[in-house]
Amino acid sequence: MKTPSRHTALARRSFLQLGAAGIAAAALPLQAAADAADADAAIREIFGDKPLNEGRVSVKLPPIAENGNSVAITVAAESLMSPDDYVRRIAIFSPRNPIAEVALFKLGPRAGKAEISTRIRMAGTQRIRAVAEMSDGTLWHGSASTVVTLAACLIG
Repeated sequence: MKTPSRHTALARRSFLQLGAAGIAAAALPLQAAADAADADAAIREIFGDKPLNEGRVSVKLPPIAENGNSVAITVAAESLMSPDDYVRRIAIFSPRNPIAEVALFKLGPRAGKAEISTRIRMAGTQRIRAVAEMSDGTLWHGSASTVVTLAACLIG
């Protein structure tokens, strides 16, 4: 009986390893993601069916985020932050994350400034939306995009 050559043994081993890796990859769950409709539904769930006005809210994201696990974001709303004119809530929404609602912040006139800064996880390149509810009940929104080179938010 002829013994297999070293080259044949390595080729067979590589083939078996590749096959095992393929089976393992197929068994992993697919990435879960929300879409624009999910983000719209999340906005309606929090704020109701009030109309969204464009403006008064600015969203700052880096143009490129190397890691989606921790992306810096700043949301600011134009308001005097006085007892008669203040921001009640600011919400951040991500249309590509598994759960569209990323964060909800409650503010009041004593906050002094209608601005929040935090870090969020992002499931890839996308446009992040922010909605601010004013003390008079009106809703204002803004958005910004960033390119994410290494996505986060995988659900298994």
